[in-house]
Amino acid sequence: MLYTLADKMGAAVGASRAAVDAGYVPSDLQVGQTGKMIAPDLYIAVGISGAIQHLAGMKDSKTIVAINKDAEAPIFQVSDYGLVDDLFKAVPEMINSIDN
Repeated sequence: MLYTLADKMGAAVGASRAAVDAGYVPSDLQVGQTGKMIAPDLYIAVGISGAIQHLAGMKDSKTIVAINKDAEAPIFQVSDYGLVDDLFKAVPEMINSIDN
């Protein structure tokens, strides 16, 4: 689902350490203190809590958009825009909007 959205936006996918540790993605996609440091024009944090280690890897992004179902997630403190919603609802809606 995230790869589909990224493809439609001409973007790349990165991941948190939790996603790497859980085996969802390979370690070369990890963003953060022990991963890659990135600074894209647009960073969409989908389901990212905002752990300090992850923030260290993406804090220089120009515009940060956060999507998280937890309104108290720390990622919202550093994001320029935020959407409190379940990623499994929000991301398909974003894909559908791009397609239409």
